[in-house]
Amino acid sequence: MIKFSRFTLNNGLRVIVHEDDSTPMVAVNVLYNVGSKDESPEKTGFAHLFEHLMFGGSANIPDFDDPIQLAGGENNAFTNNDITNFYDVLPAENLEVALWLESDRMLSLNFSEKSLEVQRKVVVEEFKETCLNEPYGDVWHHISELAYQVHPYQWPTIGKIPKHVEDATLDDVKNFFFKFYRPNNAILVVAGNVKNEQVQALVEKWFGDIPAGDVPARQIPAEPKQTVVHEKLAEGKVPVDALYIAFHTCARADQDFHGVDLLSDVLGNGPSSRLYRRLLKEKKLFSHIDCYITASIDPGLLIIEGKPSEDVSLEAAEAAIWAELDILKNECISPRELEKLINKSESALEFSEANVLNKAINLAFFELIGDAKMINEEGEKYRKVTVEDIQRLAQEIFTKENCSKLVYKATEPVSGGGADEEE
Repeated sequence: MIKFSRFTLNNGLRVIVHEDDSTPMVAVNVLYNVGSKDESPEKTGFAHLFEHLMFGGSANIPDFDDPIQLAGGENNAFTNNDITNFYDVLPAENLEVALWLESDRMLSLNFSEKSLEVQRKVVVEEFKETCLNEPYGDVWHHISELAYQVHPYQWPTIGKIPKHVEDATLDDVKNFFFKFYRPNNAILVVAGNVKNEQVQALVEKWFGDIPAGDVPARQIPAEPKQTVVHEKLAEGKVPVDALYIAFHTCARADQDFHGVDLLSDVLGNGPSSRLYRRLLKEKKLFSHIDCYITASIDPGLLIIEGKPSEDVSLEAAEAAIWAELDILKNECISPRELEKLINKSESALEFSEANVLNKAINLAFFELIGDAKMINEEGEKYRKVTVEDIQRLAQEIFTKENCSKLVYKATEPVSGGGADEEE
């Protein structure tokens, strides 16, 4: 059981405090409720650009790395379709350093043409390196565009094309910042060897005077139910042909989410999973095969990806996958198989909760999607999934009309083993 307390500042900043005296460290996590789904289709990649800009200096602090390192800590960030998340981990006695840093960049960035140009080049180079020059690097561009017709999940976090970031003006950047990176659009979690009263005083000191923003209400169109299969052929200089089959699934807070997660585990979680054991190890139809979910806040995807073995056609490989899906639709898995998967999920949860940073990140995320107390309900939700739930979900999800299929053909072989695409 993870215990916590919460309070909200007058400017709307939600704050969660988790006291943990088993560690000498403290994690400070700031989640901003903005991701790539909040971008304009003509200006994509901005949330990811801001992940970089937020380290380029703020109103009163020209450099972030030196103060946090001098305080014995480290910091980093990540962006996805739904959120932008910044975190610091440092000795608990230096908590105020992290709050000082995070409050200053929430107040305002150090907007300058020089900083924008530096980070723009970094982001564009990352796009070229991971999406254009890496084998299978553009897979997520294809899958997103195939699966989503109206929802902004139709482009990946890094953006549609480098030109959107290349053309970003200082005014574009300022408008995006003051629209979304406001205290009333953020959740601050402090977890570690701290006391609630101490944190309240310091958070009020450093964040209390930051003005709230006029954060716009989201008006994101819901993706309509897919009624026909979506297919696409992509070609590139990759080691081998590859197959990607994506199915629409529920939202992260949906009551079926944990069942969908376990369904993906049945197919692709480790050497004992069905696709790996049967199609790779036993039948040797694939050199690589996996199954996973995007776990996005809005309805996401379950994706099966595979690289057929030499002399195995893409058609034969796909038929073998569908045969396994049909088995799940027609036959309940055994209670023993489900129990092993639930135990594995619970072990992963317990392991993650041993880390003070993971607790801080998860508390912020659950607070965003409903209530931070949901962090203590995950194990129970997995345990409630039945073999009948798994079969029902398989029947609902694994249909041709709910499928988006990407076939990636190798135009000419390249050296190396073939890096998997960025997830």
